[in-house]
Amino acid sequence: MRQSSVRGERSPGQAGARRLGFDDSLEGGAPPPDAPGWTPDDDGGIAPAPDESGGGNGGRRRKGKAAKGGKGGKARKALRWTALGLGFVLVAGAGAGYWYYEHLNANLRTAPRSAGGSGLKKPEPNAFGQTPLNILLIGSDGRNSKKDIELGGARQDADRKPLADVEMLLHVSADRSNMSVISIPRDTRVTIPQCTDPKTHEVYKQTTAAINQSLQHGGPGCTLATWQELTGVYIDHFMMVDFSGVVDMADAIGGVPVCVDRNVYSHDSKGHGSGLKLTKGTHSVQGVQALQWLRTRYGFEDNSDIGRTKAQHMYMNSMVRQLKANAKLTNPGELRDLAEAATKALTVDDGLDTVKKLYDLGGDLNRVPTKRITMVTMPWVYSPGGEYVLPKPGDAEQTFAMLRNDTALDGKDKKKKPAPDPKPSTAKNALKVVVQNGTNSTVNGPVSGRASVVQERLAQLGYTAAGTDSSLTSQADTTLTYGDTARRGDALALAKALGLPKSAVKQSSSATQLRLVVGNDWRTGTAYPQKQGDDKPADKAPDSADALNGNDTKACMKVNPGYTF
Repeated sequence: MRQSSVRGERSPGQAGARRLGFDDSLEGGAPPPDAPGWTPDDDGGIAPAPDESGGGNGGRRRKGKAAKGGKGGKARKALRWTALGLGFVLVAGAGAGYWYYEHLNANLRTAPRSAGGSGLKKPEPNAFGQTPLNILLIGSDGRNSKKDIELGGARQDADRKPLADVEMLLHVSADRSNMSVISIPRDTRVTIPQCTDPKTHEVYKQTTAAINQSLQHGGPGCTLATWQELTGVYIDHFMMVDFSGVVDMADAIGGVPVCVDRNVYSHDSKGHGSGLKLTKGTHSVQGVQALQWLRTRYGFEDNSDIGRTKAQHMYMNSMVRQLKANAKLTNPGELRDLAEAATKALTVDDGLDTVKKLYDLGGDLNRVPTKRITMVTMPWVYSPGGEYVLPKPGDAEQTFAMLRNDTALDGKDKKKKPAPDPKPSTAKNALKVVVQNGTNSTVNGPVSGRASVVQERLAQLGYTAAGTDSSLTSQADTTLTYGDTARRGDALALAKALGLPKSAVKQSSSATQLRLVVGNDWRTGTAYPQKQGDDKPADKAPDSADALNGNDTKACMKVNPGYTF
């Protein structure tokens, strides 16, 4: 199985990529790097050379064979396919006819939502009956068609299982007022849970590997299961996009503005680079030039995948602004071309198996103003030896917890003046509360008897009417939910008795009684393991997440000094 490596935050130049074993060798039989009309691409392959003026080749498609992958060498430009998926659902809300979308149903490919066995449940609705929406966007590097091979090269990989080389989670708040998007570097070392391939029924045992390999363990449903285990976030849907259709998508939008802080030419004598050539300032890129932007590593920041992720975030934000503002995309002909390309490129979960469902999803996403879209990269650190990256202790979990708690990463949620805590209205020995074991986990396994242990502790504290629910569920955080506002005082008093933070107490429109779910953050003992900051949860993404606002029209990529002209 191929091992790939993230090029991390090292000193400018090629040191980081070289240290992590990047292989830029060309495939035998490919035109030489100096062949007329061609330039080495960012993965050691070749692509049509841009005009000397920096204008690129517009809609010209990449030809010929491309690079051997090598260790990390097939850095798949897959975020552009992820952008295609996001673009489609946004456009879906722009007014295209319902009946035409029904015509497109046959284009969609579907797969089961999850290939893992996690018992993670969808969050309870809030006091207004609303729930957040989480969608996993996956960029596959598979060569499943002649067109994919033409665009992606590496014909020798036609039969290799694809890798999920770009993964992003879109979190849309319950009230649809904001959207948070988090990327995870493709070579982040994680636990991939046991998954079953829905087509072959092959069972893949739990393992530790780069997160992009999760796609090879049962398809996109296993990637979704891996994300759920890592983040504790319930994911409603996935959308996976392959190479096909990206040029048409970029052209249909009519160009996406991007910015560089100095002249950039992603090319050197050793075959590094995507061929992107732009002068300092803002340019509208489309076609091949858009692909070059999205694949560029050598030329941005420290020539790493981390820098490339930032460039991809800029492109996606700019694309969303274009989709919302571009009047030509209200033209039925333009929308038809875009919808045809998008649906043919998409694989979705079985909960999004019709275009009508995508249309409705697009309406939800389209409600979010661009100024409330925040894109971040999971806070990360190098592993010992620098061979891969790991979630950054503290900061990564803080980011995941904000998504679980439906807290906007931009820090702009309205701050409400806290009301005085109401007094309990029911005597302890008469308060009915159900305790449920929420420690189910395909990675760590459930802790038997947790509901009974905590119920017995409640009885010792005087809550003798507490009972248990024998069903097992999975939840990252311990929560105490209540329905009627009049029960909040009782819930707060019970939480205080157990040492739970106030943030664990939540109102739900579906709750019929107090329910205490003992989560994976409390797997042992009778005393809740309080952590620093429990009573004052974070209200903004940590600085290490490198947040980018969707309305930031001044964002500009920092060009590596070794790739300027």
